[in-house]
Amino acid sequence: MAESTLLIGKTVEGQDVALRSSMANRHGLIAGATGTGKTVTLERLAELFSRDGVAVFAADVKGDLSGLAQPGTSNTRVESRRELLKLGPLTPHACPTILWDVAGSTGHPLRTTVSEMGSLILNRLLDLNDTQSAILDVVLAFAAKKGITITDLTDLRSLLSWAQENAADFREDFGAISTSSIGAMLRQILSLEQSGGDQLFSSPKFDLNHILGKDLSGQGIINILDARSLMDKPRSYSMLLLYILSSLFEVLPEIGDQERPKLVFFFDEAHLLFNDAPKVLIETIERVVRLIRSKGVGVYFVTQSPQDIPDTVLGQLGNRVQHALRAFTPTDQKAVKTAAATFRPNPKLDTERVITELAVGEALVSVLDQEGRPTPVERTMIAPPECRIGPLTDAERSEIRSRSPIKQYYDVPHDVGDTHRIVLSRLESLLHKAPSIEDEETASRRAEQDERSSARQASAPRASNRQSVGEAFIKSFTRVIAGELARQATRATRNTLGSAAKGLFGAILGGALSSKNNLLDEDQGEIKTSSRKKRSNSR
Repeated sequence: MAESTLLIGKTVEGQDVALRSSMANRHGLIAGATGTGKTVTLERLAELFSRDGVAVFAADVKGDLSGLAQPGTSNTRVESRRELLKLGPLTPHACPTILWDVAGSTGHPLRTTVSEMGSLILNRLLDLNDTQSAILDVVLAFAAKKGITITDLTDLRSLLSWAQENAADFREDFGAISTSSIGAMLRQILSLEQSGGDQLFSSPKFDLNHILGKDLSGQGIINILDARSLMDKPRSYSMLLLYILSSLFEVLPEIGDQERPKLVFFFDEAHLLFNDAPKVLIETIERVVRLIRSKGVGVYFVTQSPQDIPDTVLGQLGNRVQHALRAFTPTDQKAVKTAAATFRPNPKLDTERVITELAVGEALVSVLDQEGRPTPVERTMIAPPECRIGPLTDAERSEIRSRSPIKQYYDVPHDVGDTHRIVLSRLESLLHKAPSIEDEETASRRAEQDERSSARQASAPRASNRQSVGEAFIKSFTRVIAGELARQATRATRNTLGSAAKGLFGAILGGALSSKNNLLDEDQGEIKTSSRKKRSNSR
């Protein structure tokens, strides 16, 4: 299947401005002030990708994107824009859509487990300091080593409480952990639960394969996450989307450059991802964005200004759609200059001036050509989508959800108490074992080695009653030292020095000299025995 050209809009002169499907995995940026048309541009691109057989995942922060699931209706603005762009009459078109919702009320529940999300994203979600982050790494590594799946925040609390009570068990393999820090972490988890963040973690776990499909006609499925409630918890929102993106990066195979991507991922309100983000998180995002294109995924950040995106990430975004920016303050003026500087110049346009003059539904657009080079920026009138511009009603949401092909997988009752009881049982069973972090295989191997060592010692008795070279040396050395001490010590302090000497040489020689008097007595006994033998022989 050859590559396609996806018509974004047209210039005033009537020139097409289109995105090549083979360059769609080189990522993109949709920027502009509030109310300038970013959402309609996102709908247009999502609709084009779906028709081209590309799956789409988009976060819907206002509820408007859900209209992709219904055919559009004609109105004065739509008809006038289509006439201006010479697109002909509107052909209403609905896209195959799956609705998702973390709470599970307006779509299928999109959730994961604590073990799956991992410590890096959880650290950010819980706002942990370096010490607490290290402890979270340790306890999750311990759970993974013991084969314990931590499903929700209740399980995580139980694991941390167990670690607090059994901190000595962690010391051998993972080092000491601070029980006071665990107490602070438990309070952070409680705070996240009270703010509704616990809805992110439950079963069944979100299956990535369910967002990569097509319908029977070959159109790509559009997955819409209802993020209206999540916007009250911006950190939970951004970390959930980062988790999905990171999971795609880990799971999908390398496919290189293709005629079109497998999936296009729209990250709305992208500035929430980078606000106060630690360096390690920024580096992780930059690495994922840079490498995930070779796995057939295009990432499009949607935000107000290019300044919201770090330079290391912004440099990876080849396709740009810039709606109007307003320059009312010095900060705004700086943002306008930054946005203008990110485009390849067009001699016919004063890019910096035009950015502030764009009308609603207009944008400055630059895409990648067949060689992967940015095209000169063009002032573009965005083509209206053929789906509905506006949200679904509650009844329409229910109807779409009821005929979803994956409803049997997600829309089933699930007893979270079952998984929690399993975790408690596994942790309790650890208390009845030896206080060691070793797994069963390592412990069994060590026991076998000990048995073989004991057997070798038992099967190798002394060849004779004669002293070995080492024993003779120890006795001789002891006699020399004892004699020297006896000559130098006075009679009044002889007993004291003798005790000190026994302690000193006992430490040096591993306790072999602690029985010095016994060894000397044995020597004297040997001398006497030898004398008696000589007298007996002489007789």
